[in-house]
Formats: sequence, C-alpha cells, structure tokens
Amino acid sequence: MSAQEDPNDVEIEIIPEQEVPDILPVMPLKNFVLFPQMVAPLVITTEESKKLVTELSTRTPHFITSLQRREEVDETNLKTDDIYRVGCVARMIKTLNFPDGSTHILVEGLSRCELQDLINTGDYPTAHYQMIQEILDDSLELEALTRNASEKFQQIVTMSPNLPDELSIAIFNMGSPAQLADLIATNLPLPLEIRQNLLAENRPGNRLNTLMEFLNREHQILKLGNKIQSKVHETFNKTQREIFLREQLKAIQRELGEDDPQANEILELEKALDAANLPAEAREAADKELQRLKAVPPASPEHGVIRTYLDVLSELPWDKSTEDLLDILAAEKILNQDHYGLEKVKERILEYLSVLKLKKDLKGPILCLAGPPGVGKTSLGKSVARALGREFVRMSLGGMHDEAEIRGHRRTYIGAMPGRIIESLRRCGTNNPVIMLDEIDKVGKDFRGDPASALLEVLDPEQNSSFQDHYLDVQFDLSKVLFITTANMLDTIPGPLRDRMEVIRISGYTMQEKVHIARRYLVPKAIKEHGLKRTQVKFDNAALEGIISGYTAEAGVRNLERQIANVCRKVARSIAEGKTRPVEVTPRKLKTFLGPVKINRDVAERVALTGVVTGLAWTPVGGDILFIEATCMPGKGGLILTGSLGDVMKESARAALSYLRANADTFKLDADRFEKADIHIHVPAGATPKDGPSAGVAISLAILSMLLDQPVRPDLAMTGEISLRGRVLPVGGIKEKVLAASRAGIRHILLPEENRIDLDEIPADVKKKLTFKTVKNIDQALRYALKLSEEK
Repeated sequence: MSAQEDPNDVEIEIIPEQEVPDILPVMPLKNFVLFPQMVAPLVITTEESKKLVTELSTRTPHFITSLQRREEVDETNLKTDDIYRVGCVARMIKTLNFPDGSTHILVEGLSRCELQDLINTGDYPTAHYQMIQEILDDSLELEALTRNASEKFQQIVTMSPNLPDELSIAIFNMGSPAQLADLIATNLPLPLEIRQNLLAENRPGNRLNTLMEFLNREHQILKLGNKIQSKVHETFNKTQREIFLREQLKAIQRELGEDDPQANEILELEKALDAANLPAEAREAADKELQRLKAVPPASPEHGVIRTYLDVLSELPWDKSTEDLLDILAAEKILNQDHYGLEKVKERILEYLSVLKLKKDLKGPILCLAGPPGVGKTSLGKSVARALGREFVRMSLGGMHDEAEIRGHRRTYIGAMPGRIIESLRRCGTNNPVIMLDEIDKVGKDFRGDPASALLEVLDPEQNSSFQDHYLDVQFDLSKVLFITTANMLDTIPGPLRDRMEVIRISGYTMQEKVHIARRYLVPKAIKEHGLKRTQVKFDNAALEGIISGYTAEAGVRNLERQIANVCRKVARSIAEGKTRPVEVTPRKLKTFLGPVKINRDVAERVALTGVVTGLAWTPVGGDILFIEATCMPGKGGLILTGSLGDVMKESARAALSYLRANADTFKLDADRFEKADIHIHVPAGATPKDGPSAGVAISLAILSMLLDQPVRPDLAMTGEISLRGRVLPVGGIKEKVLAASRAGIRHILLPEENRIDLDEIPADVKKKLTFKTVKNIDQALRYALKLSEEK
C-alpha cells in the first residue's frame, strides 16, 4: 500500500513501544478480523477513529479492535450489541497521512481479549478488558495436528500465486501451535464468521481442527485451478506451435518454389464458382465467404464450415439443364411400354410435352397422383422421367416431421446441411429433374415445425422460382422442376397444399387390366428374378384370373405380384430337385401352389334374406362392398346401431328411419309398429371403423325389406345419400365402388341420378357385365329393388 507512494508526498510517523494500560480505546472494524501476531494496514474513515489515531500518536499506542455485528454503528454511542465481545489488543506501529486527507495506520495484533464494559464519555469509546490466555494441550494428537496443518499450508503456499514464499519459511520455523493457527487463519481466505470464531477460541487444538477443513478445501481448489491452467497452457502452446510450424512450412515451400496448399484450395474453389455461373445474389454471397475463408486459419473449425458452404454453392446446377425429348410419339410409346392403362396421367404428360415443345420457358405443373396402393403411382414417375429424358429423384415424405428436411438448417447450427430438395438437385446435377414426392398425405408435424407448410412454397409455380433454402440463404429457381406427388387419400392433405396441386385420381384395375399387366409385366419379372426361363413355366389366362379372384383382394397388383412370385418359387424348387419337365400353371393347379381359395367373391350365389342389403363403400385402398343388416324386436321405438359406425353413418341411419316413419302410409307400413318395436341396424366386420353418408339408400332399403318382409337380391348393390324428403343425393368414388362390385360378382348397381355422368369413367368391359339403374328418390329405389328381386 504505502510502498507504491512517493516518499516526498507521504508523512510517516513511527510510534514507540509503551506498557499496556488497563483501559483501552475501542476501534470497531468493518469486514475485518485482526489476529495476534498479525501486522495489517487499516484505513481510517470515521471522525471518531481519526480522533482516536491522534490520541494514540500522542499517548499510548495500544487499543482494542473488535468486529462490528452490523454494517454501520454509532461510534459516539457504541453499545455492547454493536460489536463482538472478543477482540484483539493491538499496537499502532506507524501512521501515514496522504495528500488527499486520508489516514492509514499500520497495526500489530498482540493478544486476544474480552471486553468487560464500554465507556462512551469521550470522543471515542473505551473499555475495560481481560486478556484471554491460551490453553495448551501437550498431547500427541495436538503435535500431529500441528504437523499436518503446517505441511498442508506449505503446499498451499507453494501452489498459490497470491501468498509469498517467505510464509513457508515462517511456518517451518514456528513451533507454537497457537501462533501457527493464527498465522494460517490470517493468510487463508475464510468467511468473517469463521474468523471471529477462531479469534474467540482459546484452544489451539480446536482452532487447528477447524482450519484443517478449510486447508483441505483450499488445497483442492488450487489443485484443480492449476490443472485447468495447465490444460489451457498446453492447448495454447499446441496452437502456437502449429501456427509456428505452418509458417515455417510456408517459408520452406517458398524457398523450394512450391505452391501453398491453402492457396491452391482457394484457387480451385474460385474456378469451380466461376464455372457454376452463379446468379448475382449467389455470387455476391460466395465472394463474401471466399474472402472470409482466406482470412481464417485452416486449423479453425470455421474454415471447414465455410469450405462446405462454398462447395455446395459451386456444385449446384444453377444453369445446368437436361434437354427434353420433345418427340410426342416416342414419349407416348415409352409410357405405354412401362404401364398399362392410366390413360389420364399419360394424356396429361403428353399435353405438357406438347405445350413445352411450343413454349420453351413453360413452368412445370404440380401433379398429384391419388389412388389406392399398388396401382403404379410411384413407378409412373420413373416412366415420366424416361419419357421426358430427365433425371429422376424420389423423396419419401411419409413420417416426415421436421421442417428443416425441406428448407434446410441455418448455418449457425453445428452439422447444418441443405434441405432434401436442394440436396437432390445437387446430386442429380440438373435443375429440371422429375422429383417425385411420395406419400405426401402422410406428412406429420410436431415441435420442430410443419413440413406441409414448407411445401407450400415448393409446390407453388408462382413462388418456387425464388425458393430460399435456410442453408444457402440465397434464392434458387425450382420452376423448371416437374414435381409429381403421390397420395392414397386427399383428406389428410391440408387444404392450401391440395389447392396447389393438379389432382389426377387413379382407380383400381379391372380383371382384364390385371390379367394384361400380369401377362406383360409381372410374370416375366417374376420368372427373371427367380432364375427361371420362359420355357420352364407358363401361366394361362384362366390361371391368372383364378389368382386374381381367389387369392387377392386389392385395387392394385401388389398382392398379385406376390402370389405369382409364390408360384415361381414352387416351380424353382421342383427344378432344383431335378425335375426338368416344363410347368404349366392352370386353375386346377392353383390349389397345389397357393393352397385353398382364400376369397369367395361370388355374392350372386348367396341366398336372399329379408333385411339384408349389399352396399358399396370407398376406402383408401380402393372400393369395397359391405352388407347392411336390419332386424326388429319388441321395444319402445328405439334405434340400435352397431358395427363401429361413425357419426355421419349414424346420422344417415337416423335420417332413413325418420323418412320411413314419416311416409309409413306411402310404403304401406304399420305406423304403430315403429312405436312398439326397436330397430337394430348392424354392419358386419365390426372391428373395422366405417363412416360416410353413402350408405343412406342401403340402410333405408334394409329397413324396408325387414318391415315388408320382402328380400332384396344379393347381386344388387347400391350407394347414395338420403335426405329427409326421400331424395337420393350424389356421392363420390363411383369408379372405385363399381370396380369393387365387379370384383365381388355383383350384377346390378343402383346409383343416384346425379352420378350418371361418372359412368363415363367406367371401363367398357366392366360396363358389359353390369346393369346400372339411376334413381332420384327412395321410392324409385324401392320399386326397382323389389321388382328386380321378384324377377329373381
């Protein structure tokens, strides 16, 4: 403190030693405890203390220091509760007066003391006191404790940069446990409460016991601090060493006339960026990052991040496009080679090609192929790419929850990468591929974002020309990409996203179409995959029809392909066992190859029962038939609905019953019967949830059949929504329902009048097998059904 002051500016006064009187002045200390044998500087701040220092300079230099119990005390009226009773008798060695008017004193602690009473009659408080004598215990335990404390403190002095080395010498030559304890307490960082307790303790052994806990703690802290400092120092030295060696390596390379690897790397990047023909915005961002790369050392993690970003920019196909094959006839031939049927999709692709031939800058359409599984939606994308002569990229969106999968991660994150759209373009190397977004109806969302919302920009021809990936942070033109999406059902796709897509519905295949697909595609593929030759196994058409009707229940051909593969495996095994005779698969042999018939579709052979009607339903996997059963029992006019029916279907049942009750006279029904009986409507396959309004007609006819005791023929199927006025309203999915009815052996179909236009989509071979009747109201439906049943 005083050593740094100029001797010419500081007035120093040395105080001679004198005997200690019985009454001594008291100086309250704030945040400081003075120990015996301790020499410490004190700053005098209060007027009472300054007067005390003046008295000490002229009279006795001795006084008592005591720790304040509170932050501020009144020294003119000091009370026993303001300070601790145990203090330290001190001697003022010298005073130092500074030019700014402040006074510093250097004091030495002499002995512990206990205050007897306080006297506040003068300018500063005084007190009677009693010296506290040390109680020594000459035991081996005290000696061991003294030695351990001495050794531990010497280790702390060696490790701590804040303690002078002279303390080790002082500790080594100190034989008194009391002095050792006070010296350690003076130099060890301790809480004020602990310091005061140590001052009040007159047994050196107890003081050393208390200090050992803090000595061990301080030793551990210093040990860990030195360990951390050592690691930091080693890391710093390693980094410095690498920098030094790299500079030396550069100097050696310059002397040898060799090029700098980093300079070569940057030069190659500049060439790649020039060759990429980046737009102005992307080029500006690339140049900025390139300048940062030159300034960042290769050993820095930031160097790798910048390098990866520039690699992505240089590898993207900013102006690289594949030339479209604009031969319309050749494209039609390719589409017909790969897929049978699907005329609407083929027609839309050929229309796009035709317009592209006339207008080169045409934006790609956003097509959505919606239909049941196994009808060839995904494989159709490959055929479209082949017909156009473009690259094909398939992305599965099923189960996607993270928005960053589409838009990419921002480069502030560790391990950031572009979104899958940009990454796909980077890999295929062209900016106009055919990208198939598979299973778009199965996109999810959670706390990481909503991928469907991110797709709004991607699948909008008006916006995707300026698509901005979070990783790139510059715009990229997606308008040249032909996006094709697939879905099993459109209900789960958000409305704004569905509105951006041109939906093309793909219904299930007819029997003839499946036979043709199997003959032309599936059978040759299965023969090749199982190592067979065409001369070793042959499927006739009747056998294929038997597999389709008896072993598959689907709108597509995926299960049909499995059954054909099952037959081929059986044939392959027989050939592997040594049989060389060619195998001809006929309907009679199907049981040998595939087991007994699994599906009985001949509904026409069922016995007509009252209260049982065949209905038509639409499902995400194609159309299907279902049976509506109605019965009645004595009751109070209740309606019981079973079979896992949804709310809409339950409402259809209530509307049908209400209409029949309101028009009981028209249908010659006993009105009292409704009051005295409960009607139970059941739809079998109770484990399968069912919903929708299209069963209204079937439910009405089932109730009427039961009440009139007139059966409806089982080969008559019907669909349509019913109103309270008896009108038959139009429904959707007519093509899928009719195909399902055809597969199930239905011969007659009853439809709403407004669905007549949908019959144009029905294949001609299916129309030949079926008889269609359209009705406007439930009366016409009843008369037709009963008349048809009477003919049967």
